[in-house]
Amino acid sequence: QVHLVESGGGLVQPGGSLRLSCAVSGIDLNEYSFGWFRQAPGKEREGIACISSKGERDGGPFYRESVEGRFTISRDNAKNMIHLQMNNLKPEDTAVYYCAADKLLARIKCNSYSMPAAADYGDWGQGTQVTVSS
Repeated sequence: QVHLVESGGGLVQPGGSLRLSCAVSGIDLNEYSFGWFRQAPGKEREGIACISSKGERDGGPFYRESVEGRFTISRDNAKNMIHLQMNNLKPEDTAVYYCAADKLLARIKCNSYSMPAAADYGDWGQGTQVTVSS
């Protein structure tokens, strides 16, 4: 059974940085694609970055335009971790951030120019709050 646990959220001033981590257990990371999503109060959950499994011809990463150049998704298969490095944070980045995993649809749909929808991911973490405020 897939188990995802996010950590690293918190309160940060505009322009600051945070590194989110997603601890993964119960699966072989090499077989899965991973994504980071966020949901702000009153808004729909949006995908911000994805990275597919090792071996895909084009496995991303993909970044939402609003975070490209500021956020970096990475995977550490040896430590069973997925990370999201967030730099130059802005107040509009405030949201609950979720890690998601899938070995079927998302694995196919994540590439360097597109990201799977939330419905394409089968497994989710509980989320971690990120608040950007002065």
